Amino acid sequence: MSESLWGYQSASGHTAGIDLSGYTVEATDGSIGKVDKHSDEAGSAYLLVDTGVWIFGKDVLLPAGTVRRIDTEDRKVYVDLTKEQVKDSPAFDRHRQTEDPGYHAQISAYYMAFRIM
Repeated sequence: MSESLWGYQSASGHTAGIDLSGYTVEATDGSIGKVDKHSDEAGSAYLLVDTGVWIFGKDVLLPAGTVRRIDTEDRKVYVDLTKEQVKDSPAFDRHRQTEDPGYHAQISAYYMAFRIM
């Protein structure tokens, strides 16, 4: 994962300005949902993923640094996480926590535990 979890990895293939909405999100062990919203904001880039029925419609916020690769042809985003790691992520309220620095710190602490050095 990148030096900062809130920025895309240089090898991910991310291009600023590309709309990732609707892209399928693939964990290391299968699909986890679709990108509902994303941000390219420097130091605070993320994907808001709608997991659909997989975990009963839970929304998850994934820091951009968890993105391993973006395939624009197949409209897929691959993340360096398992389905279980995403499923067990801290509870998220899209209406209050999308831009909340305190929640970002909580998410950072959670995902840093899975960081591959």
